[in-house]
Amino acid sequence: MSHDLVIRDGSIVDGTGAEPYPGDIAIDGDTITAMGKVVDRGKEEIRADGLAVTPGFIDLHTHLDAQIGWDPMLTPISWHGVTTALLGNCGVTFAPCKPADRQFLAEMMETVEDIPREAILSGLPWNWESYGEYLDTLESMHPAINVTGMVGHGAVRFYVMGHRGIDENPTPEEIHEIAKVAGQSVKDGAIGFSTNRLPGHRLPDGRSIPGTFAEAEELEAIAREVGAHNGLMQNVPWYDRNAIGKDLDLLGRQARAGGGRVLFSVVETETFRIDDPHQTVEDLRADGCEIYGVTVPRPGGFVSMLKTNIFFPAWAKLRAIDIDKRLDAIREEGFRRELIEAAKADPASIPFAQGLRWMGNAERPVYTKPPEDNLKALADAAGEHPAETWLRLVLDSDGAAVFHRPFFNTKFDAVETLMQRDWVVPGLGDAGAHVSQIMDSGWPSFLLSYWVRDQGKVSLAEAIRRMTGAAARVLDLKDRGTLAPGMKADINVLDPDRVEERHPTVVRDFPHGKSRLVQRAAGYAATLVNGRVILQDDEHTGARPGRVLRSAP
Repeated sequence: MSHDLVIRDGSIVDGTGAEPYPGDIAIDGDTITAMGKVVDRGKEEIRADGLAVTPGFIDLHTHLDAQIGWDPMLTPISWHGVTTALLGNCGVTFAPCKPADRQFLAEMMETVEDIPREAILSGLPWNWESYGEYLDTLESMHPAINVTGMVGHGAVRFYVMGHRGIDENPTPEEIHEIAKVAGQSVKDGAIGFSTNRLPGHRLPDGRSIPGTFAEAEELEAIAREVGAHNGLMQNVPWYDRNAIGKDLDLLGRQARAGGGRVLFSVVETETFRIDDPHQTVEDLRADGCEIYGVTVPRPGGFVSMLKTNIFFPAWAKLRAIDIDKRLDAIREEGFRRELIEAAKADPASIPFAQGLRWMGNAERPVYTKPPEDNLKALADAAGEHPAETWLRLVLDSDGAAVFHRPFFNTKFDAVETLMQRDWVVPGLGDAGAHVSQIMDSGWPSFLLSYWVRDQGKVSLAEAIRRMTGAAARVLDLKDRGTLAPGMKADINVLDPDRVEERHPTVVRDFPHGKSRLVQRAAGYAATLVNGRVILQDDEHTGARPGRVLRSAP
């Protein structure tokens, strides 16, 4: 007897938190069929030779809802061991959608998540109305990895209320209809419902997106319908000292009303000078509420480089130049001098420079510099203005230098404390969103390289459990997240001594020539999705065996 594929002599880290152990894994079709010592040969074999063999990682916070239409490889997360991605976060989705409302939903996604509307409107077929029909469309795109989606509050409210849903709260009759549409979406395959409480998530006209200020009655009604079909409730709370208490309390009200799982975006609060409010979550969980938080395990923030627009505020002339022509422009001494003088004349330049951290010139970017190790400090040491230092480092690297401007999870001790809570899972990379400003999608590689290998603060077994078994529990995926016979063969073979991120770069591969940030990885010998190899030695094979994972009532 032979197997379709056998992974030989790996160090199996099974996703349960158990210590690694040596062994083989046999796969037939899309399923693990044997583990331990596998005697029979495989039609295909992968020699792990002591490398870690883990379940595929699950990314609980992405916005790949549009990108899947033109990038079925779902980069960059498929370079970082992710085999299942959750779409539809933050209350913004493309379904349900009446034909006349397509532009509204595309523009809402653009202003909230920085995904160009032209790419959204032309890169997707828009041949659906219900959320179930949207999932049917995703299925036809044959993605490289598995995707599962939530229906968004903004889309549901607009579907039921139209423009009134932006500024007005619904009537009791409309609450009933909103809840029914949400519940039907989960019944049709959505794995849950997402809502947003962050007022900064705005429409093109500056108003907050529909549902931002929804009252508890509306959210509880939705939770009852979503929970009736085993759906997840996802929330983005507002970390404001006057709002966060109410928003965390709403998590409990949803959990009690629906009797189901609740997920929210959680961050350390020292950055925002707020006393830690998360005892509320601890108390709710102790009272039986199944609430989880997802956080990025490093500072999240903006990327400043020549091909993004995150640089000195006074540099409007540089922003106006095509990104592929900027290097030649700054090589001209006269233009460079003009940029330096503009920065010197702008009082905002110094605070901006104090917020920037150079990510170094090694292959691996440095995300761990303390706040005082910033661009202004580099400039002071060199006797330069920060604008001169920025330009010098960019020129010395032929345009490749990268700077990071963190704005959340900036306090490393607080991030470590946050991640120690047993209800927190890593993620929040926002893959597919903020494509010209932010690149946090390499978080799995950072977790393994920094927290596990460099710091020894998290064991390999626990890091893998958080990214796999624990994340699968949040989504209630019963056949993924751990390695065992009968489980689906979503698997990584990785080198714990080598795995890490590479520097963010800019590519121009969106429709209409739009650009975006991406980030490669190193140390991944193989990634399998549903039993097929999609990544080998950090490069895609071209295989696209991913599936749309639908709710399972």
